[in-house]
Amino acid sequence: MSLLMGSIVVVAILFFVFEMLRRQKLREKYAVLWIVIGIGTLLLSAFPSLLEEASGLIGIQVPANLLFIMTLILLVGVCLHLSREQSQAEDEVRILCEELALLRADLADIRSQLEVKPGQGSDPGPQNP
Repeated sequence: MSLLMGSIVVVAILFFVFEMLRRQKLREKYAVLWIVIGIGTLLLSAFPSLLEEASGLIGIQVPANLLFIMTLILLVGVCLHLSREQSQAEDEVRILCEELALLRADLADIRSQLEVKPGQGSDPGPQNP
C-alpha cells in the first residue's frame, strides 16, 4: 500500500510541475531539475531494491539512511543554486537602478537645456486681440 501511495504522490507532483510549466509559472531550467527528481523518486518507489543495492555498494547498512543523505545533498544543492540565482538577480537589479538614475539625470539635463528662460528673446507666439 505504501508503494502505491508513494507512486501516486510522485505522479501528482510531476503533474503539478508540468502544469506549472504549461502555465509558464515555472521556468524550464527549474522544471528539468524537478522532473529528474520526480522520475528518480518514481523509480525508487517502483523498485525499492535499487536503493538496497546502492546502499550495499556504498556500505550504508540502512537503505533509508542513504535516501536521507541523498535528499540532504539534493536540498543543499538546490539552496546553493537558488542563492546563486538570487545573487545574480540582485546584481542585475542594482545595475538597472544605476542605469535608470543616469538616464533620469540625463533627461533632467536635457529638459533644463530646453526650457526657455525669461528675458532671452523667445517668440511669445500669437497674441489674442
